[in-house]
Parts: sequence; structure tokens; C-alpha cells
Amino acid sequence: MGQDIKLTASDHFQLGGYRADPAGAPRAAVVVIQEIFGVNHHIRAVCDRLAAEGYVAIAPSIFDRTERNFQCGYSPDEIANARKFIANPDWASMLRDTQAAIDAVRHVGPVGIIGFCLGGSIAYAAATKLSGLSAAIGYYGGAIVRFAGDKPEVPTQLHFGEKDAGIPLSDVETIRTKRPDVEIHVYPGAQHGFHCDERASYDKTSADIAWPRSMAFLGKHLR
Repeated sequence: MGQDIKLTASDHFQLGGYRADPAGAPRAAVVVIQEIFGVNHHIRAVCDRLAAEGYVAIAPSIFDRTERNFQCGYSPDEIANARKFIANPDWASMLRDTQAAIDAVRHVGPVGIIGFCLGGSIAYAAATKLSGLSAAIGYYGGAIVRFAGDKPEVPTQLHFGEKDAGIPLSDVETIRTKRPDVEIHVYPGAQHGFHCDERASYDKTSADIAWPRSMAFLGKHLR
């Protein structure tokens, strides 16, 4: 269903990515932003799942400026290694590469963005800064609280786990207070990464609620 692709950012940097297309005519397009683990099996599966819902889905490899084609799994050693990418994140470059993905699918129709972990923070920032979006969804983005003073320019939905060790509920409440215009869901007992069925923290009950919510949100705003 999907294929590896190349994208060109506004500064002419070429990065990789993954794209999945629906079997029939697309209803819209969705940009998928990775966790710190690259455009790995899970992110590709999210793209494939979106394609099955009728969307063109595209995931830019936003770490290519540091290490091309990086992807890994979720073992303790892999998680520790992947943290190097967020020691000093280059938000401007990651957003530039996200814009390249948006631009690559704008011809399809309305474009949404969905991100997980680091990608959740980027999805929120994209909603406040980038052009060409009609909706944004962020899952457990730890830096969203830092960006919460910036108003999203498109409808935005956020998902957090109640027991996320890296995102205290006080951060979620700060976001709620600063951004009453944003739809926020907190999942009881869920940890960081609860949506990913390849992680030890996967919470099927929460994931099975969050995904339909996300699809309904995209269906409402990507028309």
C-alpha cells in the first residue's frame, strides 16, 4: 500500500519519507509526524491505516538532517539511543520539513496533521505556524505546554495519558487554561505511548477510544 518517497524542503534539503495512498479516490490528506524512533514500522502502519480510511498519508523523515533513514524499535537500548535526537531539538528545521510534506499533498485536497510523542508537539506547533493545514491532532506531545501560548490557526485535538511519566497532569491543565479553544482528552490509567501497539505501554482500551475520536475529528474538518 505504501512506498518510500523523497521530499524537498524550502531550503532545498532533500529528505526521505513514507507515503500510503487509498485504493480509491482520496477524501483528503494527512501528514503523520513520527515519535523519536523515526519513520519506523509503527508510523508506517499508521499511514497505512489512514490510507485504509481513504486518506493520502505521508510521513516525512524529520531526523534526516541529523541521521538519514533513522528508525528503530522500542527496546530500552533503542529508546535510550533515540533520545539523542531530542537533546537539542531543531524545531525550525523539523517544521520546515513538515511544511515540505504538507506542500507535497496539498493538491489532494484539505490536509490534516497527526503526530505522536515528539510528533505530537510538532503537530501542535505546525497548527500555529505552518500554512496549508485544516486540522491538527497531537498525541502525548511533551513540549506542547511550552507552545501553548501560541494559538492554533486550525481546529486542534490533543490526547494525553493520565499516567504519562513525562507529561504531568499539571501540564495538561496549563494547556487547558491557556487554550480553551483546543479539544483535549485524557485517558485514565494510560501511559506515554499508549496508542502504539508495539510499545510496552500500549493501552488497547484507550487506543480504541482515541483512534475513532481522531478519525471523527479528521472527517469533520477535512472536507
